[in-house]
Amino acid sequence: MKIDDVTITIFTWDNIPATRYTSGSQTAGGAGNLGLLRIHTDQGLEGHAFLGSATNPASMDGPQLIRSLKPLLMGQDPLERERLHQAMKLQSRNVSYRTIGAADVALWDLAGKIAGLPVHALIGTYRTSILAYASSQVLPDIDAYVEQALAFKADGWQAYKIHPPRDPATDIKVCAAVRRAVGDDYRLMLDSTWSYSYTDALRVGRAIEEMGYYWYEDPLADEDIYNYVKLRQKLDIPILATEYPAGGLDTYPIWLTERATDYLRGDIPNKGGLTTMLKTAHLAEAFGVNYEIHHSGNSLNNLANLHLCMSLKNTTMFEVLLPHGAHKFGMAKEIEIDADGRLHAPAGPGLAAEIDFGLIARQTEAVLR
Repeated sequence: MKIDDVTITIFTWDNIPATRYTSGSQTAGGAGNLGLLRIHTDQGLEGHAFLGSATNPASMDGPQLIRSLKPLLMGQDPLERERLHQAMKLQSRNVSYRTIGAADVALWDLAGKIAGLPVHALIGTYRTSILAYASSQVLPDIDAYVEQALAFKADGWQAYKIHPPRDPATDIKVCAAVRRAVGDDYRLMLDSTWSYSYTDALRVGRAIEEMGYYWYEDPLADEDIYNYVKLRQKLDIPILATEYPAGGLDTYPIWLTERATDYLRGDIPNKGGLTTMLKTAHLAEAFGVNYEIHHSGNSLNNLANLHLCMSLKNTTMFEVLLPHGAHKFGMAKEIEIDADGRLHAPAGPGLAAEIDFGLIARQTEAVLR
């Protein structure tokens, strides 16, 4: 079996809500676009992935995938996924990790279809369901956080993560108000999105530690290893880092050897796909460390995340970033959380994605070949 075609269908993503999570990730709302990547074989099977997100439209990255990655893939055996991933990584100065991640996801989808197995079974299934947590956007005031947390708790969700306003004093007040509202036994997390100085990070960390928060995510700048080491020595609450620095397996060891974080983190667009994430999750497991998977920007990436969650011992929850309209589009059926706040393992071959091909056809802007 050989790859005989690679195309990207760019289609309009409309009605994206305006939202933000940090000062640098504001989405204005309105329309953008996604790309449906198709990796086709000479035996008629096809692997799929979505390229793009609300903040990184596919029209930005699609041409570089076709220009630089398509020639590496054409004529190759799609099951030689590791070799192809290594070859794509060598192009990382010419293409984004987002494009490598999309190609890698499509190859995993194709491999599952060839084997007649879900991707999680192809990797090796560890579990068949996992808790989901609602992950807030930055909200306008304290009451809005309280209302959102209570609404998700009432719907059966068992955990809620706060993206705060990013002012230490206000952030502590938000965390305290939400804790009072949901009760002492409800699982809460704080993701401060690289907002604080060391002194402020310690102050906020001590406050939420006393409130019984489950983890403390990204309080310091991306690669501030020195201060992460100090912060971890001062706090008992688990610290979660490493989601944002783009790259592969080689970006993680220093966090472990310097004991700078309690948990590792990764996603498809920043790390270059499931292949890197699987390796780094197993690296974390070797050190007795959790690997908590970051949302990955679009519906098909997040479905791929779900398969990976089903294959890992050392992950605890699945992130659902809010609002839904900023991360869900292009599917006839999205992944669903049950009444107990859990997601269940997909059963079909490959990613088992129910893509809305009719919507894509109606909203096609271009086909890149």
